[in-house]
Amino acid sequence: MGQSGQSESREGEHLQLPPGQRLQRGWPVTHYGPVPRFRPERWEFRVFGATADGDKHCWTHEEFSALPYTTVVADLHCVTKYSVLDTEWGGVATRTILELAPPAPDVTHVMVWAEYGYSSNLRLSDFASERSIFATHKDGELLTAEHGFPVRLAVPHLYAWKGPKWVRGVEYMTADRRGFWEERGYHNVGDPWREQRYSYQEVPGDGPEL
Repeated sequence: MGQSGQSESREGEHLQLPPGQRLQRGWPVTHYGPVPRFRPERWEFRVFGATADGDKHCWTHEEFSALPYTTVVADLHCVTKYSVLDTEWGGVATRTILELAPPAPDVTHVMVWAEYGYSSNLRLSDFASERSIFATHKDGELLTAEHGFPVRLAVPHLYAWKGPKWVRGVEYMTADRRGFWEERGYHNVGDPWREQRYSYQEVPGDGPEL
């Protein structure tokens, strides 16, 4: 999959970043809470909620690792105002999960669940983007524990908090519901090009009431 032409211009000297962002060298470690311990024998990736067949779908770590592998080159924009350019994510496309465990026709949103009960809500259209990926690798190397090993979600066209580290499952929803940071004052959508950082910036239709 190719690079996004929206986020930067490589042919000229001008480099465009979303409003309020600064270029970051290196990749800072940012997350809430401790780094979880990975126990492969207990690890399971689940898809549940409003699935098309009404069943829960599960993969062990070995099974998840055997799913089709793809790469996406994209930028990472953190709501704390730094941007890391040209990150190569490798892993399982969200569309692969949607094909293997289809949502019911009336699903509009997903909740992505991670360790310690952390959650992030997304519109189904954002989750289903051809550039959204459950990343297991960065730049050809396995993710480190601090950066989300064994699986983190990357949704490059949204702020990075929308892609949790240490993902454990996806819940299909027929109505929107706020996730962890969205309940704590962050914008429900999180588009960096519209600088949607905080909930007070929301307009009708951006999300459920706090």
